[in-house]
Amino acid sequence: MGMLRFLWSLSVLAALAAAGLAHAQNGSAPAYEMADRILVEKSERKMYLLKAGRVLREFDIALGLAPRGHKQRAGDFKTPEGLYWIEARNTASDYFLSLKISYPNEQDRARAQALDVSPGGQIMIHGQPNEPRYDENWYKYGDWTDGCIAVSNSDMIDIWLMTEVPTPIEIRP
Repeated sequence: MGMLRFLWSLSVLAALAAAGLAHAQNGSAPAYEMADRILVEKSERKMYLLKAGRVLREFDIALGLAPRGHKQRAGDFKTPEGLYWIEARNTASDYFLSLKISYPNEQDRARAQALDVSPGGQIMIHGQPNEPRYDENWYKYGDWTDGCIAVSNSDMIDIWLMTEVPTPIEIRP
């Protein structure tokens, strides 16, 4: 299992390198402008990479299986709402690349403590599963995550190349 994860990580890194190499072979610099902010509009199923208030890129997204409302506890299948930041990058994820969102924040922990529940965690922006359990249409046409924000693998490469730790992210209802 460790060797498979290692080989997968190498293939992900090769895909990222190929994206940059394609631009270099054309004699141009990569066309990836760095975002200074991420905005997620849950009701629109859209994510925007922004720079100085200008939209650099727009992406279609999938959310948690119970997308309405703010995440209250572990296992509620909700995608959180609020102000966070990207706190880590993972090439060895169960999904095609992942960016860890800083959920839970202080307010999330306080709300969960008042309810005497765990706030949950491991909320990510990620690509498609490396080992899908369902038909590809399951992932394409509906919300399917445990509370994360999912995009296509090609979109995940662009997001990966256009963000860094710590990029602020706002998740709106």
